[in-house]
Amino acid sequence: MILARAFVVALVATTIVACTRVGTTPVAGTGSGPQRHPWTVPDTLRVASALVPRTLNPILGTQTVEATLARLTTDVLVTVDAHGRLVPDIATTVPTQANGGISADGLTVTYHLRHGVKWHDGAPFTSRDVKFTFDAIMNKNNDVISRHGYDVVDRVDTPDAWTVVFHLKQRFAPFVATVFGDSDSPYGILPAHLLATYASLNDVPYDAAPIGTGPFKFVSWLRGDRIEFVRNDDFFGGRPKIKRIVWRLVPDENTEITLLRTHEIDWMWEAQVTAYKTIKALPDTTVILQPVNGYVGMMMNTMPGRATANRALRRAIVMGIDRPRLARDLTDGAGVVATGDLPPFLWAFDPSLSDLPYDPVAARAELATLGYSPARPLVLDFAYENSTIMLRSLVVQVQSQLATIGIELRPRGQLSSTIYGGYAAGGTLARGHYDVAAYEWVAGIDPDDSAQFVCANRPPNGYNESFYCSPAMDAAQARALGSYDIAARKPAYATIESLLVADAPMDFLWWLRNVQAINPDLHGFDPNPVVETWDIANWSI
Repeated sequence: MILARAFVVALVATTIVACTRVGTTPVAGTGSGPQRHPWTVPDTLRVASALVPRTLNPILGTQTVEATLARLTTDVLVTVDAHGRLVPDIATTVPTQANGGISADGLTVTYHLRHGVKWHDGAPFTSRDVKFTFDAIMNKNNDVISRHGYDVVDRVDTPDAWTVVFHLKQRFAPFVATVFGDSDSPYGILPAHLLATYASLNDVPYDAAPIGTGPFKFVSWLRGDRIEFVRNDDFFGGRPKIKRIVWRLVPDENTEITLLRTHEIDWMWEAQVTAYKTIKALPDTTVILQPVNGYVGMMMNTMPGRATANRALRRAIVMGIDRPRLARDLTDGAGVVATGDLPPFLWAFDPSLSDLPYDPVAARAELATLGYSPARPLVLDFAYENSTIMLRSLVVQVQSQLATIGIELRPRGQLSSTIYGGYAAGGTLARGHYDVAAYEWVAGIDPDDSAQFVCANRPPNGYNESFYCSPAMDAAQARALGSYDIAARKPAYATIESLLVADAPMDFLWWLRNVQAINPDLHGFDPNPVVETWDIANWSI
C-alpha cells in the first residue's frame, strides 16, 4: 500500500533496515525439506533472554523483553514489517488520508477491525476491547510508564463492533505508528470482558497469566526460570507453524552463550554486543545484526539538587568520555558510534550535526571552574543494569575515563526490573534515584523522541527519566509533531538534535544493532526495527 504523504513519516528505507547475516553454516535439506539438525526439537522454539520480565501485561511493560513477549499473546492495531513499512495487524487497513482513515484536518483517525477474531478463552473481540484498553492506559490508577500519543486523544467512539474512531485534540504526526502501534511503548490490546471490573490493573492475575488474541496462548510462568506458550489454533492470521515456545530467563550472558553452543536453545534474544565476537564464531549458528532506532548512552539526572543539574558539568562529562574507543572495545563492530539519538537510517537524521568532542583537557578545566579539584572531588552515583557483560564492562571503562578528569563514579548494579521499573513500582530511573546511569533505549519506527525529552513527559507521565526540561526543546518538539509533512518535520528534528548536544541530558555512545543468534533450522525469522515477534505465526522450526 502506498501511504499518504502525511504518514510516510513512519517509513524507513528498506535497503537500510534489512538484516545482515554472518556466521551461517548451511545444512542440507533445511531450506526445503524435513531434515533438521539432530539437536532441533521439531515445532518447539527454545529461547533465552538475559532481561527478566516483571509483568506480562502489555500496558504495564517497561522493558523490550516485555514488549517482545507481549506480542506472542496480544495484538496491536497496526504493526511494522521487516522493512519498516506500516502494515495492518488486528485492523484491516492502515489509516491514511488517501483512504479516508485520517480526516483532512488530521484530527480524526478511524480503524476498521477484523471480523471473527476471538480471545483465547473463546469470547469475541470487538471495538469495545480497544476502547477499554485505551481507557486503561489513561487510568491514573494503572502504572503505565508512558501515555505519549494517547494523551492527545479527546475521545474514542465505537459506532459498531468493528469500528474505532479516535478524535484528537491536536494533530499528531506519529499517531498511527504510536497508538496501538510499534512505538517505544507498543501496547497490545486487552480483554474488556475479563478486566473491566478492576479499578487498577497493577496487581491482578492477568498480569502473570495473560489471555489475548495473539498467535500463542500462555501456559505457565516459573519465576526466575521460564515462561511457556502453546500455539493458538484459532489465530486470525492462520494457525502458527510453531506448536510450543519455551522462553528461558537467563540473567547471565555466559550461560546464554553456553546454551547456544550446546544447542539447548534456538534463539539467543538480543545478545549483547560484547558477545558478538564469540557468537559469530560458533558453528551451526546464524547471527543477524538488526538495525533499530536505539542507542546505548549515559543518562544524566537534571533534577534540581543533583550535581548533574548543572549544564556545564554535564557537558564536561560528555567531553571526558571517549565514545569511539568504547564502541570499538565493547561492540566489536556491532555498534556504530553515535552523534545523537536518531540513527542514520531514519529520514530525520541530520548528517551535519556537530557533537561535543572527546576533550579531557577541556573537561578538567570546566570542572575546575565549577569548583571541583583533587582536594574537592566530584563523586557521582552510577546506576546500571547488571545482567550483561557489556554494561558491566562499560561501567569499568567509563569509571576509568572519568577518573582521569577528576570524577569518581560509584557504581550501583541492579536487576533490569528494578532500574527500569515504572514510577509506581519505585523504578530507579523513573524515581530519579541516580546521578548518572548507563542507559539502553529502543524507540519506535517514527523519529519522534518527545517521550524522552519534553517537560510534560517527566515521570510519572512518561519516559523523560533524565527530567530534562527546556522551553526551546518543547517548542521544537511541537513543530515536529504538529505537521504530517516530512519537509516541515525534518528541520524541527535538526533543532532537537542540536539542543540535545548543547544541553547534554544524555551522552549518546553508540547506535544499536540488535545481535540475534539463531538455530539455522529456524525459518521465517525477520524482525522488524521495533519488535522481533511481530510475525512469529509465520516462523517454523
